[in-house]
Order: sequence, then C-alpha cells, then structure tokens
Amino acid sequence: MEKTNQQYDHVISICQDIFIKKMKDYGTAWLILRPSSLTDQIYIKAQRIRSIEEKGVSKVGEGIRPEYIGIINYCVMALIQLGRGFSDETETSDEEMLKLYETCFQKAKTLMINKNHDYGEAWRNMRMSSYTDLILMKIKRIKQIEDNQGKTIISEGIDANYMDIINYSVFAMIKIEFE
Repeated sequence: MEKTNQQYDHVISICQDIFIKKMKDYGTAWLILRPSSLTDQIYIKAQRIRSIEEKGVSKVGEGIRPEYIGIINYCVMALIQLGRGFSDETETSDEEMLKLYETCFQKAKTLMINKNHDYGEAWRNMRMSSYTDLILMKIKRIKQIEDNQGKTIISEGIDANYMDIINYSVFAMIKIEFE
C-alpha cells in the first residue's frame, strides 16, 4: 500500500505541475464553465483514449498519457465548480486555486485508500481498457444526474463519480509511469 501511496503522489505532482503551468498561461478562465461543460470535456478526452485503444494509433501525435492528465485535472476543476459554483467572475488568486486543487485531490486520495483497503489493490490486475470503459460509464452516470438536476434516489452523487474517475485515471497513470 505504501508503494501505491508514493505512486499516487507522483501522479498528483505531474498533474498539479501541468495545472499550475496552464493556470499561468490561461488564468482561471475555466471558472466560467458550468459543471456540465466540464463533464463534456472529460467525455471528449475519455472517448479519445478509447478511440486510440481501438485503432492502435493516434494521428494527432499525442498518446493517451496527456489525456489521462487532462481527465484528472478537469475532474478536479469540476469538483471545485461543484463547491464554488460557476461564475462570470474568473479572477481567483493562484494560492486559493491551488489550495482548492489540493483539497480535491486529497479527498480523492482518501477515497482511493479506503477502497484500496477493501478491494485489495485489484486495480493493479485490471486492463487499461477497463479503466477507460469505467470512466466512460461514470461520465454517462454524471450526465444522467446532471439531466436530473443533481438529484438521485439511491445512488451516490456527481462528486463521488468525479472522484472515482480521478482514481481510475490515476491508476492508469501509475501503470503508464511505473509498469
């Protein structure tokens, strides 16, 4: 489990580094996006991963690694938006945004630790294509919940689905980075 914690932290540092660099380039313009728009961005990236897996080649030249990083960062943005709400006002300090980013990632990591305990690191024996399929399924669930104005009868909410997507993507990144 300690190995998983270290590898998870390594993936977090990769994603956070890219998040910070993009924030320096673009600011926090993404704060104008509604959560449903962020869900669609995650869908686009997951669908591209599936397409590359099926076709075995990428014509754009980028592989699936940057797409998983994008999925992770868009999920964190979506979690931030769920907590803050979208706004036409996009000015937020880098320090505040980084703190929100780290809080979201910590919640996802805590969820991973708890599930990893119960499931015994079964994710290590899964195929990469299964992560993609599970992410796409979670996106479909999120879209349905969004269409229901965020209401569920018995199911977990949108935030739990975003955190699961983060964790599936981190698992994929761990396999890409370390195996």
